[in-house]
Amino acid sequence: MRMAAAFLTVAISFAPLDFAMAKKQAAAVKVDPVISEPLSQTMPIIGRLVASQTGVVAALTGGPVSEVRVAVGDKVKKGDVVAKLVTDRIRWNRQLRAAAVREKQAALQAAKAQLSLTQVELKRLQSLKKSAAFSQARFDDKSNEVVKYRSEVGVQKAAVASAQAEQRLADIDMHNSVIRAPYDGVVSRKNTVAGAYLSVGDAVITMINHTDLEIEADVPSERLNGLEVGRSIGVKLDSGQPMRAIVRALVPDENALTRTRPVRFTPDFNAVGTGQLQLARNQSVTVLVPIGRPRNIVSVHKDAVIPRGGKNIVFVVNEGKVNLRAIRLGSAIGNRFEVIEGLGVGDLVVVRGNERLRPGQAISHKGLVKEGEQKTTSLKGKQSSP
Repeated sequence: MRMAAAFLTVAISFAPLDFAMAKKQAAAVKVDPVISEPLSQTMPIIGRLVASQTGVVAALTGGPVSEVRVAVGDKVKKGDVVAKLVTDRIRWNRQLRAAAVREKQAALQAAKAQLSLTQVELKRLQSLKKSAAFSQARFDDKSNEVVKYRSEVGVQKAAVASAQAEQRLADIDMHNSVIRAPYDGVVSRKNTVAGAYLSVGDAVITMINHTDLEIEADVPSERLNGLEVGRSIGVKLDSGQPMRAIVRALVPDENALTRTRPVRFTPDFNAVGTGQLQLARNQSVTVLVPIGRPRNIVSVHKDAVIPRGGKNIVFVVNEGKVNLRAIRLGSAIGNRFEVIEGLGVGDLVVVRGNERLRPGQAISHKGLVKEGEQKTTSLKGKQSSP
């Protein structure tokens, strides 16, 4: 009985010592700063990639096809030859037009020579006006001939110009007999083969400019307030690859059934490179359309918030110890909450180990500001290391 009483006395005497040691021992925790960040809630809308240049490459002159140099899927550069026409008829027509130009030029020279000769004769008759050999009738006839030949020179000049225009058209036909790619792209369809006859405007190939793609999405009219030309928004490809895009145009053409309007975005493919993405026209893209205009908010990490007694509380670090503080929260933004009341930018809150803390308890964490030092906190939203 005496031994039990002695043991109890010793235990009681050591209890205050153990409690004091526990009180002095700092709890290791992880903290995170309260930050200010722009709030921009978004809603996903399915869009698609569209090519700014796509369509049929047509024949600009008629004739039989000599060869088609490309196949479906081939990549071509602007100016590359994609097909050729048989040029025998075009070449001989060009020579015929050139001969017609020379013929008209010869006729013009003859008309000019006749005009010059008639003008000389008229001048000779005019010099005889004061002599008995002068004949007014002959003078009048020669004057009329000058007018006639002067008109003939004008007609022949017009004929030369017409023949030269015909020759120029023949040159254009010869040039257009070689069909070239109008822009960089990929051949998506082959519309003709060697031996087929093409008229002006007939399709040769169909191309898509895969290097100049935009995003088009049909956005509900009530969500257009969050979109401004030049604003950067987030998008995701169907592979999950995130990137940014700039609002290029809001097309004023509303669908009466869906109450949506097409919006064009210019994506930034430079970060990953178009060659690695294997992009295609009409490929699905998720556009994260902002809901309203962005605003700056104060936010706290979700792990710092502890629901207790119908309230939300956090442990705020102050001079190496933690204080309990009740806060009022707003919307959730990712892994953070908007703080309506109770915290300020730069406050350090405990995000790991807060479930076992008591108000006034000492804590330790990497980067804790010591007493007397000026407190500087990053407001970039990055969590501090434990």
